[in-house]
Amino acid sequence: MSEERISVRRRDVSDLDACVRVLAEVHENDGYPVNWPPEPAGWLTPPGSLAGSPAESPAESGAAWVALLDGRIVGHSCLSPARSGDAAPDVWSGRTGMGPEKTAVVSRLFVSPKDRGHGIGALLLAETVREARERGLHPVLDVVTTDRAAAALYERQGWTLMATREQRWGPDQTVQVHCFAAPL
Repeated sequence: MSEERISVRRRDVSDLDACVRVLAEVHENDGYPVNWPPEPAGWLTPPGSLAGSPAESPAESGAAWVALLDGRIVGHSCLSPARSGDAAPDVWSGRTGMGPEKTAVVSRLFVSPKDRGHGIGALLLAETVREARERGLHPVLDVVTTDRAAAALYERQGWTLMATREQRWGPDQTVQVHCFAAPL
């Protein structure tokens, strides 16, 4: 039996269809995202995603990564600036006295259910954290309280649970989220 090869690289536009397929598997298996987005490919690039190198074209910039297992896309993560109303940056700011603009939000992190158990989530998280730190930003994230597996991953990686808060996800929906911060 050959050893499986795992790698993480920056996502590009040509990866989006495969990412949406994996996201659909995750949604069906785990209920993430809680609400299936009307435009899943667009959802994978949140507004204001932190741009990559200025030399990259706008369509290919953005701090997003894919994980590959034997050449197949099996995971995804993204890094975004704090937006108004984001729970984790606000909690971190309240604890440290530094503004939310000093944070970067880890989001859209998922791994195909059938490809878990290889450390792929940890690799994606590490790459996302590395990029945030290179930018001089502190990584934070929130996760719905029902997603125990994701919370366990963050705790195994040394992240600190700062608080549990309500997060408004629209005019008719409020959810409970755990707010985590990366280790200092």
